[in-house]
Amino acid sequence: MIKLVATDIDGTIIIPEKTFTDSVKQCIKELCQQGIKVVLVTGRMHAAASLIAKDLGLDTPVVSYQGGLIKHNQETLYEKCLTKEQTEKILDWANQENIHINLYNDDVLYSEKKCYEIERYCNNLHTHYEVKQFCDIEKNKINKLLAIDYENPEKINKFEKELPAVFPELYIVKSTPYFLEFSNKEASKYCAVKFLQNLWGIKEAETLTIGDQNNDIALLKAGGIKIAMGNATEDLKQLADDITDTVYNDGFVKAMEKYCLAK
Repeated sequence: MIKLVATDIDGTIIIPEKTFTDSVKQCIKELCQQGIKVVLVTGRMHAAASLIAKDLGLDTPVVSYQGGLIKHNQETLYEKCLTKEQTEKILDWANQENIHINLYNDDVLYSEKKCYEIERYCNNLHTHYEVKQFCDIEKNKINKLLAIDYENPEKINKFEKELPAVFPELYIVKSTPYFLEFSNKEASKYCAVKFLQNLWGIKEAETLTIGDQNNDIALLKAGGIKIAMGNATEDLKQLADDITDTVYNDGFVKAMEKYCLAK
């Protein structure tokens, strides 16, 4: 019996650059009514992810920053940040590569300038940012750094393969074809779900995990039932126990009807 559904957001329950459907919202309501804990597990910042949880009527902890932060209402349950030294090392690399960086410090998004990358990012995710030179930020609670390249996604693929050897102390993962994320080694979706399983006494076999991108590989590994969306990457599909329909065709809902919801 499934007691916990840990789900990604973008490309899983939310259509890219849009929102969730009425069917998804109703499905999540039915899961909650059956006593199943539904937890959002996302790379998004907490400020943005918590609004989605509220819109869906969820009262469970929200996992943000790829697993680097778990908060329930105002209480922080789990937090793993980058050190100042790690942050500076990544910023030096980004300057050398001339690649845009989003910096998240204490759940505030910063960009050093107003540019195409940050404007497109924030418009798509309906979030806000502040313009500030990174050297002027205290860097006392860096949630993550995000490298963005909309024009050359092949560079993101290249960096994803090469950088783990350069920064072995970090968790580095591609969350979309255009995004490469840098965070604490223990800031993964796997670590976050394992924390909640232990907190609630829920077994891995009682957990369903579902996602669509390579950053969801860690998420799926924490579940007893591993579901990939129809629009998922090939790497994720190879790991999954089952592949549902795409996000455009309510694949999340179809997976829940198959594995969780009483007929």
